[in-house]
Formats: sequence, structure tokens, C-alpha cells
Amino acid sequence: MALNRDFIGRTFPPSEPYEVSRVKIREFADAIGDHNPIYRDQEAAKAAGHPDVIAPPTFPIVVSFGGNALADPDLGLNYAMVVHGEQRFEYVRPLRAGDVVTCTTTITEIKSIGSNEKIAVETDVKTVEGEMICKSYNTIVERGA
Repeated sequence: MALNRDFIGRTFPPSEPYEVSRVKIREFADAIGDHNPIYRDQEAAKAAGHPDVIAPPTFPIVVSFGGNALADPDLGLNYAMVVHGEQRFEYVRPLRAGDVVTCTTTITEIKSIGSNEKIAVETDVKTVEGEMICKSYNTIVERGA
């Protein structure tokens, strides 16, 4: 079944605040196998010019992947048939321990490709004070829609 095209251009309210902690950064770095000390050691991060440990560049996927936008039943997305197509991030500054962020997601494209549906979302990741951290671009594909 085709995804609801009425969602193209829809921006969803900001997500609940998410506190980025040293523990979550370390767990994410472990999960991706990156042992860079600036993700684990506050002194190493400070020596590299950061006020605290920073998150690996792909960490925002934890909080930015569509959230409420993709969960809306009126969109018609069947998660059982979803595969990850693409992701990228444009940074203003690194995400670091102690940041409390929210994400505002916009569905920018829904398109049929053969028997599949492609959906593209852009998410602004900002601190609760409104400072832009990065923009996340994600594309997912619903197979056999």
C-alpha cells in the first residue's frame, strides 16, 4: 500500500528532550567499535579542544530517525518491511556529553520506486536552548509496498 503523500512537507513537533550522557556516548562508541579516546575520556576530549567527551558523528541517529513522524499510523508505514537506505549529517558543532537535545522532523519526500516506497526525512537536532547541533538526513525504503 502506498504511503500517504499528504505527509510530504509535514513538520512534526519537537521530540521530548534527550540528555546526552557520557555513558550513552561510550555505549554507542562500543557498539560501533570506535575506541577513539575523545568518546570516552574527558581529559582526552579536553586536550582535543572540546569541553567534554563528544559523541561519534553518527550518534544523532539515536534520537533523530523520524521519531513521531514515522510512527504516525496515518502515514501507513509498515516497519516490518523497512530497510535503511541512506543517512548523513551536517554539523554545526559536535554533540557532547551534557547536551540536552530535541529533534524536529520534516518528511521531505515520498516516492514510489517499483514496488517499493522511499521516504526521506530531515531532522534538526538542537539543544533545548535552541542551539543547532546538526541536521540529519535519512532515507528509508518500505519494501513491497
